[in-house]
Amino acid sequence: MPLDCSIIDTMLSPEKQFEIIKRGTVEIILEKELLRKLEKSYKENIPLKIKAGFDPTAPDIHLGHTVLLEKIRQFQDIGHEIILLIGDFTGMIGDPTGRSETRKPLTKEDVLKNAETYKEQAFKILDPEKTQIRFNSEWLAAMNAMDIVKIGAMETVARMLEREDFKKRFQNQQAITILEFYYPLFQAYDSVHLKADVELGGTDQRFNLLMGRQMQETMGMEKQVVVMMPLLEGTDGVQKMSKSLGNYIGITESPKDMHGKLMSISDELMIKYYELLSHISIEELHSLKEGLKSGDVHPKKAKENLAMEIVERYWGKKAAAHAKEEFDHIFKEKGLPEEVPEVKFEWEEEEVWLPKIMKVAGMTQSTGEAIRLIKQGAVMIDNERVSDPDKKLTKGTYIIKAGKRKFAKILSK
Repeated sequence: MPLDCSIIDTMLSPEKQFEIIKRGTVEIILEKELLRKLEKSYKENIPLKIKAGFDPTAPDIHLGHTVLLEKIRQFQDIGHEIILLIGDFTGMIGDPTGRSETRKPLTKEDVLKNAETYKEQAFKILDPEKTQIRFNSEWLAAMNAMDIVKIGAMETVARMLEREDFKKRFQNQQAITILEFYYPLFQAYDSVHLKADVELGGTDQRFNLLMGRQMQETMGMEKQVVVMMPLLEGTDGVQKMSKSLGNYIGITESPKDMHGKLMSISDELMIKYYELLSHISIEELHSLKEGLKSGDVHPKKAKENLAMEIVERYWGKKAAAHAKEEFDHIFKEKGLPEEVPEVKFEWEEEEVWLPKIMKVAGMTQSTGEAIRLIKQGAVMIDNERVSDPDKKLTKGTYIIKAGKRKFAKILSK
């Protein structure tokens, strides 16, 4: 299936722009306002100001983070003005969204270091020549005490406690600092200062995004439209993609690992990944869905195309093709990867329990995990499947495969 990664015509009609923007969104507040803004922009030939804020609390980006960046790229391709706001000031407070306790603040040095890494990775998706990078310390750090008092006076404690995470913490008698109340207020003021027409964010940012609309209205400005994107499930298909859960696909991972992880996702999740991450056109996406439904398109082939597109985006055509070849070699031809990690194992006894060998070799975090994999039939020794979790090995050389992508060559010391 051909990939349409070309730049979208900047003279698209407001209706076509709206169709592109709406793709994959959870909610737009309000749709009629967005269409009205697009019509005015088209008529006056003045781009809309599109704001998306990121607190650089962690330096590495995974595909879950890129859902928002891909939507920003669509606005950029259509011809609107993109403001990528790095929350260096708010990052030192820490976003309380979804937190059951007060977040430990980062140092200025940590925030700036993470911001540089974030910018570098974000420009793998966005055009740096067409992206404004702003830091909210430009205006927030320049505020005096009276400015901060005035912002605080714009909202009530009752309104703040409508936020689900604040409400739960209050009911559980867990501490909420006044500083945390200021986080959504500062984020809202960013929209006021930048005169944002549209702000993008995940569904978990709903309260903060709407706060921006409210503050703009309070200060006599036209309210921004809020475009909310879904939270992308990780490779397990259940939990939100997260490094801490181990279900993430990092954009700086090797082409081989990225390709392998994408091929491991379920057929159902594949459609959502296409919806949110692929650059194929709306028409091609519709055709793909119909083909999968009718059986004219095989899910594995569609998954291969998706994996190739995403790996190529971050690593180039040559690396993507090589990753596919190696994947086919391992999983279709039952071969081995080009490089199998070698582990020198010290045989303290004549026979050693297999789960212990797997743990020592770094193939699993624990012997319990090794046992589960063996029981699931996901472990092979020298291309022979193992089903007995009590199996022991005598001193020698073995090639062990655990799961779909982990290999180790066990050597004797």
